[in-house]
Amino acid sequence: MDVKAALADYYTKYYRDTLGIPGWRDLVNVRLDDKAYEGQRLAALERAVGPIRSKRLLNVGCGTGGFNVLAEEAGAEVWGIDENSDAVAITRARMRNGERALHAVAETLPFSDASFDLVYCYAAIEHVEDARRSLAEMVRVMRPDARLYLHTNNRWSCFEGHYKVFWMPWLPAPLARLYLAARGRPTAYLATLRPLSRRQCVGLLEAGGGRVVQEHDLGLGRPVGGPLWPLVRLYYRAFGITPYLELVAARGRR
Repeated sequence: MDVKAALADYYTKYYRDTLGIPGWRDLVNVRLDDKAYEGQRLAALERAVGPIRSKRLLNVGCGTGGFNVLAEEAGAEVWGIDENSDAVAITRARMRNGERALHAVAETLPFSDASFDLVYCYAAIEHVEDARRSLAEMVRVMRPDARLYLHTNNRWSCFEGHYKVFWMPWLPAPLARLYLAARGRPTAYLATLRPLSRRQCVGLLEAGGGRVVQEHDLGLGRPVGGPLWPLVRLYYRAFGITPYLELVAARGRR
């Protein structure tokens, strides 16, 4: 496989065709040379849970595998699953141990109980059909002293991180589609997004047998909404909202 060509095709379809982002070429270029981008994610993970060397790590929603490559280089035994078969094929071609990238869904992880030291789920839980079942599966495959790292958009954020637009999180779905259409964006992808609030994440983790042991405040994020930013900032501060959630969970007491 020509990995660079496959990445260019995959992300052109995603950013240009699926999301209709005007600056799609710049985003594709970031993905073609994603070492810095994925390196920031790896650094954030190690700040939260410590070094990953010698850890058996599962990346749930591994996408095209840039993070997996860096985690392998950092000394972890890295596995990945993704529901998109094209993304999995690219990941297999990029990894040193490509057979550890599997086509699967988070709701039914193809691993035995207590298989991993670390489960990593970055910007993926908002895409699954059943977040409760998915998080329960992640907890199931954790060893007794393992950690689950969860990073996701807050459903109450005023920035939609996929379409990369100012967002009004309280809009009902029909109005949200009209809003995107008015901005000249395709709307079908919106139906695949199921963002969670902090309260929902914590509740679903606990329901699945986990417990939050760390929570990192990622601040207010980028200014959004242009002249509306002061109002957005006031809204965030008044309701204690951060646009992104970063949680670390352990297995709960049984």
